[in-house]
Amino acid sequence: MIVKHIPNAITSLNLLSGCLGVVFAFDGNLKYAGYAILIAAFLDFFDGMAARLLKVSSPIGKELDSLADMVSFGFLPAAILYQLITQSSGIYDGNEWIRYLAFLIAIFSALRLAKFNIDTRQSDSFLGLPTPACALVIISIPYIIERGGFIGSIFQSSLSLVILAFVLSYLLIAELPLLSLKFKNLRFSENQYRYILVALGIILFAFFNFAAIPLIILIYILLSIIQFNIKT
Repeated sequence: MIVKHIPNAITSLNLLSGCLGVVFAFDGNLKYAGYAILIAAFLDFFDGMAARLLKVSSPIGKELDSLADMVSFGFLPAAILYQLITQSSGIYDGNEWIRYLAFLIAIFSALRLAKFNIDTRQSDSFLGLPTPACALVIISIPYIIERGGFIGSIFQSSLSLVILAFVLSYLLIAELPLLSLKFKNLRFSENQYRYILVALGIILFAFFNFAAIPLIILIYILLSIIQFNIKT
């Protein structure tokens, strides 16, 4: 049956988008690399949905999904960060090895994905920052730099970018309960924090475009902390 191959075909397109994004990143076209991550994230959302709707979930589909995510949300954002540090100013001068710290993102993304595959606690929520969220933070950096101002000048420094690499790497594997954005139903009482996050995300994105992503992720983490602290 052709139908049973549809989710894996979507996942393969996710992988293709990640591969093309890596080419864009090493060619210095960071915005196109960012678009590749956005396309991959869109496909990553719909491959799982397609598998559930068509009732064709399979172990190979789960493994293929992780392998595709490793490229699109692990190696590709690391390549983008590598280029950003290479182009930055500050402590990078005369210390070329510093740019290779960007690949901490790839290493810890692999650890995050491997952990997710075997961790039965993450069926209804996440432990640690999901790799797509980490990737979205990184693709927002070129836009923040382009907007200029105080925040933009901060991310033009290699020191800030290296610190960001360490912070995101830690968050990827942290034992931090975070909301899953999967809605099991539409009742507000059971999804209030998800609705708040979506509403604030839309408003912030409308005003600040891609530069709003780090703030949206921070709100996501804070809302998750509030929800899980209330539960306990």
